[in-house]
Amino acid sequence: MKIGMTLPVMEPGLTRQDLEAWTKQIDSGPWSHIALGERVLFSNPEFISTLSAVAAWTTRVEIIATISVLTMHDPVLSAKQFATIDMLSEGRFTLGVGVGGREEDYQAIGADWSQRRWALLAEKVKIMQSIWSQELHPELGPELFSSNGPEILAGTVGPKAMSMAADFADGLAGFSFNADIEEIKDSFQRVITAFAASNRAPRLVTSFWFGLEATARQDIQIHLKRYLGWMGEDLASELSKTAGLAGTERDLKEFLLEIKAAGATDVLLVPTSKDLNQLIAAEKIVASIV
Repeated sequence: MKIGMTLPVMEPGLTRQDLEAWTKQIDSGPWSHIALGERVLFSNPEFISTLSAVAAWTTRVEIIATISVLTMHDPVLSAKQFATIDMLSEGRFTLGVGVGGREEDYQAIGADWSQRRWALLAEKVKIMQSIWSQELHPELGPELFSSNGPEILAGTVGPKAMSMAADFADGLAGFSFNADIEEIKDSFQRVITAFAASNRAPRLVTSFWFGLEATARQDIQIHLKRYLGWMGEDLASELSKTAGLAGTERDLKEFLLEIKAAGATDVLLVPTSKDLNQLIAAEKIVASIV
């Protein structure tokens, strides 16, 4: 099982220095991947620009987009943007895609919330793949570093959506809200079932929020009250009480080993603080597993 770290892009007051320090620490450490996600109406840095910076700052780790809300975007422009990241990273880029869950993000950029459908997402991914294979718009560059374009992961666990995703994706970009091993096992089984018809072994990627030691639960609560604020203050506060893994370094190591035993090919940790010490503490655990 490969283990990666998500950048703390959803933390307030993030600077270029923070991002660069985290990125270079991850690239030089025991991590296999570095990840970040997309959000519009929030204080995070813009998604595509940040992926490009990460590609330039790194030389080793796989870069995973977790996830691009592709149903909000034009697939031709997206194909060009992601081909550029593939070129800049020299083939180290993997694209997670999904339909998102925030209507305000769609509205802010003039996208149609009613188009938040997996059938449309599948159509847009196939357009991008046709461009990357030069079946469509062969004049569109840049030239890919990867032979067939970035690997695609589907950000869903619903049986119907995953059945569609099995037609165009290489696996799952999953997330366990409460860091629940049974939830993770169930999601893996649904993906394996969806991919069975094509006789392909899917990539099984999961992720979860984490906090360590004395301030673990406090870090998670502060982070999620803000990050989940769009749900309403009361609900965000209630959900933050049980979300993620809040515990010791030993707790984190044991949970990672449980995920490995469940058959994960990859796991991504999602920090709830931009304090570099949280990354360094997690590194020690990862180094003892990989």
